Amino acid sequence: MLSKRSLVGIRLNFQTLAVLFFMLVGVSAYAADPAVASSDEAIAAGKTVFNANCKQCHKLDQKNVGPALRGVTDRQSIAWAKSFIKNSQAVIASGDAYATALYKEYSNTVMPSHEFLSDGDLDNLLSYIEHGDKVDPAAAAAGDAAASAGDGAAAAGSGIPNEYLSIILGVLVFVLVLILIVLGLIVTVLTKYINKQDLPEEDKEFVSQKTDFGKILKSDAVIILVTALVVAFTAKTAIDGLYSVGVQQGYAPAQPIAFSHALHAGQYEIACQYCHTGVEIGKSANIPSANICMNCHTHIQNVGGKEGISPEIQKIYNAVDNNQPIEWVRVHNLPDLAYFNHAQHVAVGGVECQTCHGPIQEMEVVGQHSTLTMGWCIDCHRQTEIATEGNVYYDKLVQLHSTSKDALKVKDIGGLECAKCHY
Repeated sequence: MLSKRSLVGIRLNFQTLAVLFFMLVGVSAYAADPAVASSDEAIAAGKTVFNANCKQCHKLDQKNVGPALRGVTDRQSIAWAKSFIKNSQAVIASGDAYATALYKEYSNTVMPSHEFLSDGDLDNLLSYIEHGDKVDPAAAAAGDAAASAGDGAAAAGSGIPNEYLSIILGVLVFVLVLILIVLGLIVTVLTKYINKQDLPEEDKEFVSQKTDFGKILKSDAVIILVTALVVAFTAKTAIDGLYSVGVQQGYAPAQPIAFSHALHAGQYEIACQYCHTGVEIGKSANIPSANICMNCHTHIQNVGGKEGISPEIQKIYNAVDNNQPIEWVRVHNLPDLAYFNHAQHVAVGGVECQTCHGPIQEMEVVGQHSTLTMGWCIDCHRQTEIATEGNVYYDKLVQLHSTSKDALKVKDIGGLECAKCHY
């Protein structure tokens, strides 16, 4: 028989072992869910995953279509975050309180599943979400101030705007008219004064003679001058008209669907390459099909908090349901005699879309920003320096150009050869 003291000892030992067991379980659970990696490699890889799959709807530090992502592993476990990214609807259907509240907060917007992402992809993605692209507020403010100062300096050194030039010319004309009036008054006063003097008749006649404007206007000099001005103005108008043939700068046609680049490319920061899929791999940038639109609008239907599908988004659904392409109106159209390759400029040359298409991220209705003339292209080839650093495509050319003191420009690698653009 065990004594009472022995039973108490056994009970205490059991309690101690139980406490130790649960402590070990807790430590094991914590060890199984470590903090996300903060290495540069993981962050860089995660940024690639984020840009390809998340950027259209999410930002790291502020709300977009979906919530701000940074800090998700502080609010929930890493395992929960991975499950939600892979299949958010399954997590919501399980009755998870946090997921359900999030779903309701964002008007029942469905996040696409990402079952194709591996655990390594998810680890990298979470590394980027928690540690990537952090901006120091003080540095950001300083950068904004510097940018503002830079913009001011650029504006100061960019020449006189046309409207100011017109005002200056108007002021100069006004001043000249005032000078003529003053000179006329001086001549009148002096004439009256001289006439009061005791002068010979010949001098009085000379002083009192009137200006014959009719005779001046009929003189050969005036006729030649006016004729030359009319001919010059007519010739300039004709030449300007000839130079504008085929130039559609400012052309901004109405499209069958009121697609706003300011909203998609500007506010939501959707990369141009997401819709224009051929821009980095082929000659043409490709006009996006309705299927690309549906990648997002299958899940995003309400606009501005309105119930139901907006009329413009409904047009996309109609096109898909009827198996009919959206008949977008082409804006930029080079003549058939000219060859232009998007991949060569964007993928190899690293040229930004805005270089040719202007501030596309600010346009509600897309219009042709540049002239896209031969002279415009040649001028760009003469001035543009080639971004050779880290680009093995140009290694041989850089080696051949090393004897020159000038920077390697497009014109130095055949950018002015006729056959480059005209077959």
